[in-house]
Amino acid sequence: MNPLRLLRLIIGTGRFAEPAPPAPQAHPAARAPESLHGSVQVRHVDTGSCNGCEIELGAAFGGVYDVERYGVRLVASPRHADVLAVTGVVTHNMVEPLLRTVEATPRPRLVVAIGDCARDCGLFAGAYGVAGAVSDIVDVDLEVPGCPPRPADIVEALRRVSGR
Repeated sequence: MNPLRLLRLIIGTGRFAEPAPPAPQAHPAARAPESLHGSVQVRHVDTGSCNGCEIELGAAFGGVYDVERYGVRLVASPRHADVLAVTGVVTHNMVEPLLRTVEATPRPRLVVAIGDCARDCGLFAGAYGVAGAVSDIVDVDLEVPGCPPRPADIVEALRRVSGR
């Protein structure tokens, strides 16, 4: 296609995006502290997953679902996080790092278990290397079901936390 023709097409079309869906209803189990409403910093922790949930979490922060428009951002350090998004079963080798990460996260903090493995060990239940689900190791405030969960479900859960 001719570059000039493409430029005219882009300018003629303008910006186009679907309007944001309505904010999800607050779930009593997902009550975020008022101090977290509006802007939420998320630290992702993979405790032993197959990476399916990581792909969907990446899609939730990508250009299509764009959870950042609701005030949710990924951070590199648990010391800067309000929310820990945990994926995968907790393997024996990841028990201590998970506990240290939770301890390093300032209060108030929330722990979100993303995916069936994080919720109840899913497909890996009873495996020799599995210490348990996330809730067996630390307190979990919100769960996102699915194997893997849809990016829209992850966005909805994080919107509940941000209040937007």
